[in-house]
Amino acid sequence: MVMKVMSGSLTCVGTGMTLGAHVSPIALSHIEHADVVYSLMANGFAQKWLEGINDNVHSLQHFYEEGKNRNITYNEMVEAILDAVREGKKVVAAFYGHPGVFACVAHRAIKKAKLEDLPASMEPGISAEDCLYADLGIDPGNTGCAHFETSQFMFFKRNIDNSAHLILWQVALAGDKSLGKFSTGKAYRQVLVDLLLDHYPADHQVILYEAKGIAIDTMRADKITLTELVDAELHMHTSLVVPPSRKMQPNEEILARLAQIDKKEERAKNGPKLTLVL
Repeated sequence: MVMKVMSGSLTCVGTGMTLGAHVSPIALSHIEHADVVYSLMANGFAQKWLEGINDNVHSLQHFYEEGKNRNITYNEMVEAILDAVREGKKVVAAFYGHPGVFACVAHRAIKKAKLEDLPASMEPGISAEDCLYADLGIDPGNTGCAHFETSQFMFFKRNIDNSAHLILWQVALAGDKSLGKFSTGKAYRQVLVDLLLDHYPADHQVILYEAKGIAIDTMRADKITLTELVDAELHMHTSLVVPPSRKMQPNEEILARLAQIDKKEERAKNGPKLTLVL
């Protein structure tokens, strides 16, 4: 008799930003029924909460080390997750927030699993971006929003539209090319400020934003001037929100073309009607 080897699977889920309040029913079900859960939570409270749902939870935090290249760390996390899948286990990788937003481990693990013909999927979660819109009262449909990881924004030439919101993630790591630091200093931030000063006035009000990790927390929404960013207190989860500094400028050429189309459609709609004569 040939024994059938059970195929493992991987599901990457998001637990949301606020502990226990943002997790979706389907993500919760995956966690509950997993053979093993690997986790990257924002704090110890979230880790304990996860351990109360499934009794086989392993934190991936121990892979982080000051000065260690984060690419090495992430690849080690991926291997730890996939080793369990290869063993035929139903594996869940649980990430705070959204598993696909600033969480390359989930993307790498799913991609590698599929290359090995292992079932892998992702379930979304409430991200810091979702909380930001709610907490700060920003509707991205009003003026638009541009999102960048801060260091990437600095390393490459990007088109900056100062009539839209500019949101820079992981601002505490501004200018880091080592991938081994947990923060950079004032000199790095000054480079970022100088870059932004090409598009915004020095006294432009910006917001340092941090979503709530647990329900009793207070979300951070500190308003400072752009130049005060150099000396501001920043954490790994701090985001910089730069509101528009000017109004949107009408595109007269496009508006004129659209007006002509409107006129043609109106004439066609109200044109002469044929009368059938018997």
